[in-house]
Amino acid sequence: MLFLPILIPLISIVLLIAFRSRLKYQQGLSIVSVIAQLFAAVAILLRLSGNGHLVAQAGGWPAPFGITFVADYTSVILLLAVSLVAIGSVIYSIGFVDFDRQKNGLFLLYQGLLAGVNGALLTGDIFNLYVWFEVMVISSFVLITLGSEKLQLRASVKYLVMNLIGSMLFVAAIGLLYSQLGTLNMADIANKMRLQPVPPLVNSAIMLFFIAFGIKAAVFPFFFWLPASYPTPPIAITAFFGATLTKVGVYVMLRFYSLFAQLDVTFWQPVIFTVAALTMIFGVLMAASSYDIRKILSFHIVSQIGYILMGIGLFSVVGLAGAILFIVHNMFSKTATFMAGGLMYLYKGSYDLKKLGWIYKTKPLLAFLFLIPALSLAGIPPTPGFFGKFLLLYAGFDGAHWTITIVALIVSILTLFSMVKIWNEAMWKPEKNSVGLVVKKVKPAAWTGTIIVVTLTLLLGLTIGYTYDYFAEAARQLLDPSLYIKAVLPEQP
Repeated sequence: MLFLPILIPLISIVLLIAFRSRLKYQQGLSIVSVIAQLFAAVAILLRLSGNGHLVAQAGGWPAPFGITFVADYTSVILLLAVSLVAIGSVIYSIGFVDFDRQKNGLFLLYQGLLAGVNGALLTGDIFNLYVWFEVMVISSFVLITLGSEKLQLRASVKYLVMNLIGSMLFVAAIGLLYSQLGTLNMADIANKMRLQPVPPLVNSAIMLFFIAFGIKAAVFPFFFWLPASYPTPPIAITAFFGATLTKVGVYVMLRFYSLFAQLDVTFWQPVIFTVAALTMIFGVLMAASSYDIRKILSFHIVSQIGYILMGIGLFSVVGLAGAILFIVHNMFSKTATFMAGGLMYLYKGSYDLKKLGWIYKTKPLLAFLFLIPALSLAGIPPTPGFFGKFLLLYAGFDGAHWTITIVALIVSILTLFSMVKIWNEAMWKPEKNSVGLVVKKVKPAAWTGTIIVVTLTLLLGLTIGYTYDYFAEAARQLLDPSLYIKAVLPEQP
């Protein structure tokens, strides 16, 4: 069962190649594939209930010698969120992305990206984690360049260079760690670090891992590649990136902190808090100074990653539950705001706030579809963004972490300012200052995809009384890494 979220997109890639000359078949197959991945994620979640962890060994080799796949509540929650966002993103792309890009491999690359994301969420082996990261990088790089426009090609250089640096650090850390411990199985590494003195070079390897993941998660000071590259492809692709790429990077940081870094909290907690605060501050300040919708939302991806890092550093049940909830909320809310921004572009012909206006009057449904995720990003109740920030702030004050908590409060106010700026400029500003032209006819699929993701955002906030139990259980599992170790290595002490 654990192989299904990886096998489904890989099989879909083969079928998409077979039907490469028939666009309608590619569109239909892509929708069927992401729905099948949703059912696989639900099946794993149902199987997980009562078991705590699910473990599968590829090829029949026992851990730590074989390739291990592990599912716990954290990985399955994110697996479920990715598949839900993928449904909305594929449908939205059918109605938004031009014919040539769709025909030239858009949906095949989506499936490649999903295979990498799902593999990274489920793997229990660090080398295979590297492999799935590279699958993500290859797919996302081609998606950024798809269409070969000048701005895309220029941005792709920054994107590729930074990811290559991250990959080199990743490989160096793998070699260093293996030379010290003789294993790359996550559970086996955690078990050895728990039972024996940790060699100094192991801590160096873990630092290299965090830098590599920090580059891929776009944390301070490595975030500049994201706002330089994300706004260049069609916004449908950017929306899909916002829901997946950086979130996998920060998920792995969460996993590594739980298994390895928590053994030295006195060192790692100040580092995580410092990076989190600077990521929040720089991201939100750059967003507040921008007037391009894509730039504003891209910088907010950076800022929101800072909140997730804050939850990792807090390392309590409430703090970790807030971090996981914040990842899911950001997947939904950020994707929805990008999609709404794309609809504004189709109706008004520009992403520049100075050229937009009066959308609330002429397209009230579009205004509503933007308002819900924008309020969630700003942390206004009853959206999931409010509950995620509430949990993080509660855990921060409860743990007497005053500085990072006050920074999070200030950044939340500045986030609200950015969302209000978009609303005032695009929705309420008089029509005479806007482009005022219907550039393209908006296809129903673009509306449908946006409505799906906005509905997910709203439902997550309204059902938090029920879903919080899953986030809290995920946090409790992370706080006790012995559960993960015992599930993968049942014979170990």
